[in-house]
Amino acid sequence: MRRLPVYLLLDTSGSMYGEPIEAVKNGVQVLLSTLRQDPYALETAYLGIITFDSSAKEVAPLTELSAFQMPDLQASGCTALGEALSLLTKKADQEVTKTTPEKKGDWKPLVFIMTDGEPTDDLNKGLADFKKGKWGMVVACAAGAGANTDTLKKITENVVSLDTADSSKIKAFFKWVSASVSSGSMKVEETGVEAATLSELPPPPPEVNIVL
Repeated sequence: MRRLPVYLLLDTSGSMYGEPIEAVKNGVQVLLSTLRQDPYALETAYLGIITFDSSAKEVAPLTELSAFQMPDLQASGCTALGEALSLLTKKADQEVTKTTPEKKGDWKPLVFIMTDGEPTDDLNKGLADFKKGKWGMVVACAAGAGANTDTLKKITENVVSLDTADSSKIKAFFKWVSASVSSGSMKVEETGVEAATLSELPPPPPEVNIVL
C-alpha cells in the first residue's frame, strides 16, 4: 500500500510558551480526531512530528493515524528552523518508502511548517539539505507578526500567515491542515495524482491569509 506521509514541523521556541503552545497541542488533537473519522486518511495518511527550539527533534516518527500517540510539546529556547529542515530530510529519507522499478513507493510527503519567529540558526544549510528531498506540497505558516514570510518563501512558494498566534487562529490553521490532508488522501486514492499547488487544497478559512 502506498502511504501518504504527512510531516508537521512545529516551532516550540520560548516565544510559543503559554497560549500558543497549548493551541498547537489542541490543534494536533483536532487534526488527529478529524483524520481518524476520514476513511481515506485512515487508510493512507501517516503522521510524523518534528519540533524545533534550540535544537530539532523528531518527537513522533511517521506513524499510522490509528496508532499515533500524541507527544508532549513544551516551549522553550531558540528557533532552530534550519536544523529542523535538515532533520526532516534525513528522517523522510529513512521513513518514506522509495519507488523502485519493481514497485511504487509512498506518495511524496505533505509538509506543514509552523513558526512564530525568525530562525536563530543557519537556515541556508538546512535549505540546501531540504532542496535535495522529494516533497509533495510544502506549506509554511507564519504565526503572528514575529515570523517573516520572506524567510518562509525561501522554503516554499506556499506561505500562509496568521495575524496573531492566539488559540482561535492556530485552531483555524490546524482545521485547514486536517481538511488539506483529507483532500490529499482522497485525491491520491481516487485519481492517483498528488496535490501540487495551494489552489488544489481546500480554501483556507478567513483566519489563514495566503501570502502572495
